Amino acid sequence: MCSSTSVLGTTLKGTRRITSSSGAIGLLARPRSTEPVAWTEAEAIRRSQAGDSAAFDFLYQLHGRRVYALCLRMVNNPADAEDLMQEAFLQLFRKIGTFRGESAFSTWLHRMTVNVVLMRLRKKSLPTDSLEETLDPDQDSSPKRDVGAPDLRLSGAVDRVNLERSIEQLPPGYRTVFVLHDVQGYEHNEIADIMGCSVGNSKSQLHKARTRLRELLQEQVRDQARQERQSAKAQSGSQE
Repeated sequence: MCSSTSVLGTTLKGTRRITSSSGAIGLLARPRSTEPVAWTEAEAIRRSQAGDSAAFDFLYQLHGRRVYALCLRMVNNPADAEDLMQEAFLQLFRKIGTFRGESAFSTWLHRMTVNVVLMRLRKKSLPTDSLEETLDPDQDSSPKRDVGAPDLRLSGAVDRVNLERSIEQLPPGYRTVFVLHDVQGYEHNEIADIMGCSVGNSKSQLHKARTRLRELLQEQVRDQARQERQSAKAQSGSQE
């Protein structure tokens, strides 16, 4: 890392600075001015590319919460999610000059965020699955149902804690597509753009993520039932 590396130290609630070896660059969570900034996103991007720290702050305020929510859903840990959000905006600070408007800015930023999170997950040596993985050869290449449609078997009265735990156990590739589609509400063409894969692969990953989630949830239900039986048996034995 070069000596001019910037350090992002901000939170959604706190007020800290992005700093570099040359000193403070800008406040990301500064108190809002009494006079609202009348910038469009496009103008804030252009100003940020020219080095305007206030414009970068504006982009942070505009996109920070959704970036944090995406990180949180992918890692299920608030402290890690905040660190990853900071790293994502640090990457944005470094690379915003490369944005050319070929996709929506939010899509470009979220692609950067997903890459930051996946890099962290890979460093933890978790199993990964290629996003270019296609359907198995023995599967019908034209599924009879749309694997991108809402899955009713995953809706309803599912214990939220069990669901969060199950999502956390998904391989990073499955988890990312599931979070982007079923939690963040992205369409498959948008996910394909963010992840750099085809629409068909996005649908395949979502289908496999939902299948694995059902398996994990069923395993947790069986484990809970087993524990309840053991507890009841132990209580019955102690009363004899």
